[in-house]
Amino acid sequence: MASGNSHEKVEKNVGLLAVLILLAISVGGLVQIVPLWYMRSLTEPVEGLKPYGALELAGRDIYLRESCMACHSQLVRPFRAETERYGHYSVAGEFVYDRPFQFGSRRTGPDLARIGGRYSDEWHREHLLNPRDLVPESIMPAYPWLERNAADDGTIQQRLRALRTLGHPYSDEEIAAAPAALEGRTEMDALIAYLQTLGTAIKAQR
Repeated sequence: MASGNSHEKVEKNVGLLAVLILLAISVGGLVQIVPLWYMRSLTEPVEGLKPYGALELAGRDIYLRESCMACHSQLVRPFRAETERYGHYSVAGEFVYDRPFQFGSRRTGPDLARIGGRYSDEWHREHLLNPRDLVPESIMPAYPWLERNAADDGTIQQRLRALRTLGHPYSDEEIAAAPAALEGRTEMDALIAYLQTLGTAIKAQR
């Protein structure tokens, strides 16, 4: 009977109930999350994985700006139907240098986790300029302005330095050379360079 009264008191005391709920969520979250910090397969990059170069990083920022993740995921699940279509399932070590991750939430278009090297640069260029020239049933919008905009907005070195503070192994030489890597390149060039890197670290191991 006493335990019943205690439970009733907790339910009627909104402040105490909120504290206990918060405590339960916090403990459950810590039990789930903290062990992951010590699993090397989740925190160490896969063999051959390198941080994005200046051009690829600029392309990734364009990918984010244009909200490509709204229609394209970058996560191959470990199911036969997925691996037969897209390739090797995704592993945590591939995303060590992705801030934020681009897992996506839906597939209006195909998954892009293994798109790197599957098509030529020219194919990607034509596809971005007018998707229906290559895929007649496509509902993807065209991105002609990418061909006109310069890839360098003057912030690439600051972005590389910021990522280095988060643990990305960029050297002083790589940061100094970043503007030259973007010189004369368009946003189209940068986005294609980014797409061509996706999934290539795992592909190289197989």
